[in-house]
Amino acid sequence: MAHDPRRAHRGSGRPDPGGVTAPGTCEDPRTTVVVITKDRRVELLRTLRIMGDLPERPRIVVTDNDSGDGTAEAVARDFPDVLLLRPGRNLGAVGRNLAIRHVRTPYVAFCDDDTWWDPGSLRRAADLLDAHPQLAAVTARIVVEPSGEEDPVVAELRDSPLTGPDWLPGPALGSFLAAATVMRVDAFRAVGGFHAGLWIGGEEELLATDLLRRGHWLCYAPELTIHHAASPLRDSTARRVLGLRNTLWFTWLRRPWRSALRRTGHLLRTVPRDRASVRAFALAAAGLPWVLKQRDPVPADLEARLMALERARRHSPARRYVG
Repeated sequence: MAHDPRRAHRGSGRPDPGGVTAPGTCEDPRTTVVVITKDRRVELLRTLRIMGDLPERPRIVVTDNDSGDGTAEAVARDFPDVLLLRPGRNLGAVGRNLAIRHVRTPYVAFCDDDTWWDPGSLRRAADLLDAHPQLAAVTARIVVEPSGEEDPVVAELRDSPLTGPDWLPGPALGSFLAAATVMRVDAFRAVGGFHAGLWIGGEEELLATDLLRRGHWLCYAPELTIHHAASPLRDSTARRVLGLRNTLWFTWLRRPWRSALRRTGHLLRTVPRDRASVRAFALAAAGLPWVLKQRDPVPADLEARLMALERARRHSPARRYVG
């Protein structure tokens, strides 16, 4: 594996709309930004430009998942202070695990190549994590660009059915969104990061459950904001296949058999009856040997929380397997 040891570019150009630079500079060394990317050169360069102008001046680590469009070369040329990792193959979400091996700060802010953090949000997230040692992650409000509207998933975060301790600074969550979350690095490492078997697509659910199992808490923090300008370079059908496959694998890995069978049956009845769904179930079935070998159901108290989340998500417009 080859990588270029470079640190975060400070950015000299004016950011795109949504990435307005805050007046003055007040660096904050507590958080490193981690980005994974593949074949989205234009979007990634925009994100790095905006992130480099944040008042917190975070260190930035990019894992390039074997792009073929010159992404890595452009980053190396235009952002020589970014730590660029080039594993030579597509690691999917595990590219974040690779990046975090190089993180020396207590917190990591995940960011996709088509998202960027609002000025001040990384500082506020670090303040929240500093103040609450049992809090493993804070997830931000997501604003869709260029419309400026909230992403539909924000309502699900805000109206989470879970309850938490009085000290929790926002609604308790049962999972998180990797493109919009700041996490405690030690907690991430303690549960092994993102599971290599899931690769990518809804990979957060398993990691979140393992964090909860260790006594950590996750919450939504509406005072944090991240912007999302969805890349047109995405295969929505492929994303649906992987998302449905990983939902099934997570269910079989961590849910008791009664819940796993119930959820599997619900998905069979409600997903679109098309080739993509058939492929997702076929891929899930093909992975049963390793899934059953690693199966480790959660205890009853955590299962009760997962059941509450499952019921709430059945009516969420952000949780439909379409595309």
